[in-house]
Amino acid sequence: MALKATIYKAAIQIADMDRGLYADHALTLALHPSETEERLMVRLLAFALNVPENDHGGALQMARGLSDTDEPDLWQKDLTGQLLHWIEVGQPDERRLAKASGMAGRGGRVSIYTYGSAAPIWWAPLAPKVARLANLAVWQLPSAQSQELAKLAARSMQLQLTVQDGQIGIGNARDHVELHPVALKEALA
Repeated sequence: MALKATIYKAAIQIADMDRGLYADHALTLALHPSETEERLMVRLLAFALNVPENDHGGALQMARGLSDTDEPDLWQKDLTGQLLHWIEVGQPDERRLAKASGMAGRGGRVSIYTYGSAAPIWWAPLAPKVARLANLAVWQLPSAQSQELAKLAARSMQLQLTVQDGQIGIGNARDHVELHPVALKEALA
């Protein structure tokens, strides 16, 4: 019998001063049986950092990611179904990044949020291979910070996230974590 996903509910208040975005979002997240709470929280962070101001151009949605190899962890499609933004969490391979970059096409973006102590080992040989992907941005969350972020995970979460000058603070009523993502590759497009 297959293991089922564990459902997490998150109410997140976003104050992103860098983008001028102030919003509240209620999310339902499925923790895949092979996924850690650390990865779940990095997915939640990726949502908060990329959610558009409004849904007029298409909503940012949780996709099937781990459950479906043809989908990312999150994506934004416009109202015609055209892919605008493909977002992955973890350490995808070169083929997957090239595929995502092609699917996003002209004007579309691909963002990767990597974390954990193995991220530099993954990135070192991959960087020259994906340098030509103009619409690809890769962010690394330092291992100690992603582990602290994971400690905020709960089946029912009330979180506040603040972004100012590239620095991120996220917390609940009891705990607060400061995050300093490192840009490994910035999108040129």
